[in-house]
Amino acid sequence: MECSRSTCITAAAAAILLLLPRLCSPAGDRLAQGESLSPGDTIVSDGGAFVLGFFAPSDAAPARQYLGIWYNDNITVTVRTVVWVANRDAPVTVVDERSGNSSSAPSLVLANDTSSLVLSDAGGRVVWTANITAAASSSTAAVLQNDGNLVVRSPDGAAPLWQSFDHPTDTFIPGMKVGLRRRARTGDVVDGWRIVSWKGPGDPSPGTFSYGMDPDTYLQLMLWNGTRVYWRTPAWTGYATVSRYHGATGTVIYVQVVDGEEEIYTTFSVNDGAPPTRYVVTDSGKFQLLSWSRNASAWVTLESSPARACSPYGSCGAYGYCDHTTQAAASACRCLDGFEPASRAEWSRGVFERGCRRSQALAPCGGGGGGEGDAFLAMPNMKVPDKFLVLENMTSGDGCAAACRRNCSCVAYAFASLRSSSAKGDIARCLVWTEDLVDTQMIGAFWGVTAETLNLRVPAGSTGKKARSKFVKILLPVLASVLVATCTVLVWFCKCRAKGKGRSSESEKKLVPGTGSVRTSSELEEGNPLEDLEFPSIQFSDIVAATNNFSRACMIGRGGFGKVYKATFLGAREVAVKRLSKDSEQGIEEFKNEAILISKLQHRNLVRLLGCCTEGDERLLIYEYLANKGLDAILFDSERKSQLDWPTRLGIIKGVARGLLYLHQDSRLTVIHRDLKASNVLLDAEMRPKIADFGMAKIFGENQQKANTKRVVGTYGYIAPEYQMEGVFSVKSDVYSFGILVLEIVSGVRISSTDDIMGSPGLVPYAWKLWKEGNASDLVDASIAESCAVDELLLCIHVGLLCVQDDPNGRPLMSTVVSILENGSVSLPAPDQPAYFAERSFKLRGKGDDVENSRNSLTMTALQGR
Repeated sequence: MECSRSTCITAAAAAILLLLPRLCSPAGDRLAQGESLSPGDTIVSDGGAFVLGFFAPSDAAPARQYLGIWYNDNITVTVRTVVWVANRDAPVTVVDERSGNSSSAPSLVLANDTSSLVLSDAGGRVVWTANITAAASSSTAAVLQNDGNLVVRSPDGAAPLWQSFDHPTDTFIPGMKVGLRRRARTGDVVDGWRIVSWKGPGDPSPGTFSYGMDPDTYLQLMLWNGTRVYWRTPAWTGYATVSRYHGATGTVIYVQVVDGEEEIYTTFSVNDGAPPTRYVVTDSGKFQLLSWSRNASAWVTLESSPARACSPYGSCGAYGYCDHTTQAAASACRCLDGFEPASRAEWSRGVFERGCRRSQALAPCGGGGGGEGDAFLAMPNMKVPDKFLVLENMTSGDGCAAACRRNCSCVAYAFASLRSSSAKGDIARCLVWTEDLVDTQMIGAFWGVTAETLNLRVPAGSTGKKARSKFVKILLPVLASVLVATCTVLVWFCKCRAKGKGRSSESEKKLVPGTGSVRTSSELEEGNPLEDLEFPSIQFSDIVAATNNFSRACMIGRGGFGKVYKATFLGAREVAVKRLSKDSEQGIEEFKNEAILISKLQHRNLVRLLGCCTEGDERLLIYEYLANKGLDAILFDSERKSQLDWPTRLGIIKGVARGLLYLHQDSRLTVIHRDLKASNVLLDAEMRPKIADFGMAKIFGENQQKANTKRVVGTYGYIAPEYQMEGVFSVKSDVYSFGILVLEIVSGVRISSTDDIMGSPGLVPYAWKLWKEGNASDLVDASIAESCAVDELLLCIHVGLLCVQDDPNGRPLMSTVVSILENGSVSLPAPDQPAYFAERSFKLRGKGDDVENSRNSLTMTALQGR
């Protein structure tokens, strides 16, 4: 019994001894002198955003641990995300592998003698230290701030003795610096802040990729692979702060450049209420901006560089450039203006290392006068090449150009004059190049202050030749495509045309537009006629036979001014036949308009017209047959909508955007569709979209921006406010309709639905309400929720809301929309509240002004649902 009592006392004493280290464990957000942080202990920042402690990055080796800082996964980020690591090169083990004593453990202490943070392994060996040499003080403490910065402070509250932000690892979070320290008098670089990747997903040791400021110029940031430049940012143009908005998570990024006497660096912050946001250098060589999505409980990639195959440093060779303005995600190397591929055979195989050479040699330079006979060719929206020289005291673009012209070795210059945007006030900056131009990119105007105009030195007179060359390059493909399409259609219909040789002249009629049948934006009677157009004509008797005398069994739908039938010609080709209703008063003009427009437009996302018939009173158009018919037939059918998974819907959105861009900008004509809606988007067998029904379309003159009409046509819900209320229409009218269509595709809800949507009067106000509340992802159609990529979904909703803004000037052009959808995340402005109000939607126009529905020819005083 005595023995038993003694055993109990000994066990209790041992338990108390085991608990003693916990009595000296840190409390709250700090580690004081005399306290120890061991595995299992944590320090949490005062606001609860960050945690300091030991972690194992790999589940395969839980005993190998590191001291690090991560987002608090109990409050903010639910996935363990480490932002800083102390002992990157020396992991510690929970069990002392030399002694096998499991009672010892690694620990972090704040040393009494030096006030330095010291990390020791289980055997007492120091594996990492903060190397603080200040005098010790009993009041010194290491505090984890709520911005993720671990700071060792002296009791007087002066500058930190040490902080983790000065020793970043692979992550760049708000408040951190990336840049260089330099001596104030000489400007020589002392050291700096650089972000270094992990070696692998489970290995925090330093990897091969690092991100920091160029020590040679101070004007650009670079991503290195070892010692080799792998990618670089555009050169700094002098701005003090620039902001970028990312609608996927509602985050505004404020990037600031600080240019001081002893340091120059970039830092960033985010808007109040923004989710956790960070930059990271990945082990695969990507510099990414990530933001936490509360809805998806995952990190969303907002930016990623290098973005394309031709984005890494020097991918297009000397005098070549990577074109970021194209829609293709693949490599898009081009030669600078005035240059041509050094080896066309290699370029045709996608090998660009040898770059480009001059198409025409420069005139001899010398005699003290430089190359005075040369000219400069401007290329706007460029990320200028690397290896530039900075010329001081240049206050004008003319002076910068003159300095380059006087130097026979100067091949290009770029001048920036920034007023009230620099940290040092008004500045001017002149860059010149005397070596081969390497790592140039065309980045487009949406990059804003980072895009510059590169002025290339070329032989005198070649600037005019270049303009003519561009015109020929644009014109020849258009002529070739029209010729090929016309020949193809003529051959296809030659058999049908041959059958009608002996028929009366009435049966030989072709559709030939008369004066005013194809209109500019002025009214029909004021329109300018286009050149006559002959189009393949098909005999009415052949169409009757192919449609079984227009039987109900062959009817597949109703178009804007008639019925649509499925037919088979030449024994194999399936086509769609649109027949104009004889009782339609407006149909004749729409028929001519549609036939002539479609015959002039060729694009994979526009429906293709194959022929027509104009015998007697009959007016028929023959189109390619699209197996899945109208988008509305699937999208709004509860049993069929699941066929449209998210990738398919995104493809439809992108396809319609490309089709509209062609109509507005890239075709020979500037065409306003005026009746874009789900039923006018047809789907082929592969669910590829094609815009149809051009009966209401208008052609704009070359310099025309908008027009006014008293005859408002379209479909309720899709018509832009300024068109509906004032009769003013433009390309932005189609942009509005596209925005409505995007919201329909995302939600699966018809715009004309009269049912309240979760307490909102319609689709647009419901989408806006969710957006303002930060719950935009709730708009997604439940049938595709599982297949949906949240970042793509939020981007589309953001684009849709931008397109349905009240002010037409605030809506993006389709060129911008296509760029956003194709390139993923870009800086987007926040949308304004849409102009959807029930009372405005049904407001009557003024007396004498007609609002006309595209479904029939009746003139109404209010729009009708379709």
